[in-house]
Amino acid sequence: MTGGLASQVTDTAGAEHADATRDGGAVPGSGAMPGSGATPELVVPELAVPEFDAFNPEHRADPYPRYAAVREATPLVRSALGPYLVTRYADCAAALSEPAWSHADEAEIFHPDVEHTELPASFLWMDPPDHTRLRGLVSKAFTARRVLDLRPRITEIVDELLDGVLGRGEVDAVETLAYPLPLTVICELLGVPPADQHRIHWCAPALARGFDPDLLLSEAEAKARSDAALELLDYFAHLIALRRAEPANDLVSGLGAVHDRGDVLTEHEMLATCVTLVVAGHETTVNLVGNGLLALLRHPDQLELLRRHPELAAPAVEELLRHDSPVHLTTRVARRQLVLGGRVFEPGEAIVLLFGSGNRDPRAFDRPDELDLARYAGGSTTPKHLTFSMGIHYCLGAPLARLEMEILLDALTRRVRHFEPGADAPTYKPNLVLRGLARLPVRLS
Repeated sequence: MTGGLASQVTDTAGAEHADATRDGGAVPGSGAMPGSGATPELVVPELAVPEFDAFNPEHRADPYPRYAAVREATPLVRSALGPYLVTRYADCAAALSEPAWSHADEAEIFHPDVEHTELPASFLWMDPPDHTRLRGLVSKAFTARRVLDLRPRITEIVDELLDGVLGRGEVDAVETLAYPLPLTVICELLGVPPADQHRIHWCAPALARGFDPDLLLSEAEAKARSDAALELLDYFAHLIALRRAEPANDLVSGLGAVHDRGDVLTEHEMLATCVTLVVAGHETTVNLVGNGLLALLRHPDQLELLRRHPELAAPAVEELLRHDSPVHLTTRVARRQLVLGGRVFEPGEAIVLLFGSGNRDPRAFDRPDELDLARYAGGSTTPKHLTFSMGIHYCLGAPLARLEMEILLDALTRRVRHFEPGADAPTYKPNLVLRGLARLPVRLS
């Protein structure tokens, strides 16, 4: 790989070694140009841990063997991203469940020079009490009942999408299924008119790419993120104003109406929340659908199991979320002295939790690299996957993503008799945080 960045290397005893470079790469802070698009590599001393190259683009399609090698060697790895990478399930789960590990500083860790208006994240990057207040207000408009009431409409959307692809020959499942399903659902939920959905479709992928660390973004990608954020903020400012004048049965109207003991969402909070819901409620599910369909193509025995036992649709979604997570990593910062992975972290030290590694940890999951759609069925004691986080930052949109994928799996087993890979190989987006497919050629009949 060219343009490799140097790393501080930490061995299994926790000792840090000198920086080293590969291919003439520069140490962060040594004058390397931000936004160069270079992908960092971890350079490790011999006999310490294997080279960690899971972030190398050539391994984007299958980073799991690289995760496994370093996970078995050490619970913590210091990478060129800056913070320690946490490789094992138990440590990831412990950090997610401990409020003293803060999620409020991800912008400063990955996007230190970016204005918050260019990467609005609402309550995603907050601590209590602000997080508690804002999430509580938003949840009043985004209830489980409201999500369940969407089942008939989501079923209609899925059937319409399948009508458009069945018998057409080879199609791109990302373009024809993975993107339009969650896009239509989240737009209708928010109250975005059909004629405006193309604006959301253009903006969401650019923002999703922009959640990656800035040192991995090209200048064009950074600009696209900024343009997309400003476009969405401007759009939702107009939609919020319209709904205040003419309320409707949609989430934007609901957000404007929520209150608790006199508390309301401010204009800025409403705007940031709408943008957050677009990305979290759209891009994550796009990756879930794409990654999940690819897993079924590669495991036709599991698809046949689902056809014979359609009651497995809901637990199958959990296994697909575990097996190839649409969210591969997140950050935390110590608010007080904390111990994780056998190391003491002082206040202000950051970590990166590798969901993609933790979800394949054999210490937590039996046969972790196998796809088993019955893994979470029938009162299973299998641990929860990490994909939707845990604790106070558990994903607010998880029920909606689950429902969309469950309905799609049900329709796939009922209506599609032949589900086969296309002539061309799948391709992946460059994204690291929200990892998923760019194209998935398939044939359905």
